[in-house]
Amino acid sequence: MTWRSLIFFSLGALAAAAPVTGRVELRDSRDAAVRKGLDYSGVVVWLEPVRAVAATRPALKARIVQRDKTFSPHVLAIQTGTRVDFPNFDPIFHNAFSNYNGQLFDVGLYPPGTSRSVRFGRAGVVRVFCNIHPNMSAVIVALETPYFAVTQKDGTYRIENVPPGEYRLRVFHERATDAVLNGLAKTVTVGAEPLVAAPLSISESGYLAVPHTNKFGHEYHTPAHESGLYPAAR
Repeated sequence: MTWRSLIFFSLGALAAAAPVTGRVELRDSRDAAVRKGLDYSGVVVWLEPVRAVAATRPALKARIVQRDKTFSPHVLAIQTGTRVDFPNFDPIFHNAFSNYNGQLFDVGLYPPGTSRSVRFGRAGVVRVFCNIHPNMSAVIVALETPYFAVTQKDGTYRIENVPPGEYRLRVFHERATDAVLNGLAKTVTVGAEPLVAAPLSISESGYLAVPHTNKFGHEYHTPAHESGLYPAAR
C-alpha cells in the first residue's frame, strides 16, 4: 500500500466515524446537588471495542487545577499514557497524592504558582486527595480506549469519532457500587450514522462514604496548616 492510498484510507475511516450520545440519570442519592439541583454530571461513559484493539493517541496531556482548596475538574477521564498536570493556583501549599486504587503517586509538597505532573500508565480508577486539606478530592479514570466522555449537569454525554463496530458500553460513577455499574454494561453497535444510546439510570442506594487518611495513613491535622510549613508526618 502506497503512502497516498494510506492517506485516503485514513481519511475514509475518519469520515465513517460517528458520534455516540446518550443521557444518564442518578437516583436514590443523598447528595443535595443531585436531589434538589438535578446535577447528573461527573459520570464517565466509555466504549471498549469487542473484536478489535482500541486505537491509541499520541502522548496526551490533561490537568487538574487546584484553586480555592478544590480540585477542578472533580472527575477527569483520560486514556492510559496521558500525563496530568496539577498546577497550584492557590496562595498556599498543596500535596496531591493517591495511596489506594488505580495508580499510586505522591507529587510532594509544592508552593503557590508551581505545578507537578504524573503520567498514568495503566487503566484504573485513581482517587486523588491533598495531604494538607482533607476536603479536597478528585477522581481520575484512566482507560485503555480513546472513546469516552464525562456527563454534563443534565446527564448528557457525547463520544466523538467512534469507528463502526461492536462495543461494550460501560460507566463509572463515584457514588455507585461495582455491582450496580457492572449491571449497566451493555453491547452497542456503531454504524456510519450517529448513535443515540438508550438512557441509563444509576442508583446510589448502596454507596457508603469511607473517610480517607493522609498519605502516611494517619488522620489529618485539624485545622490544616496554612503557613506553608508542614510536618513531614504525624
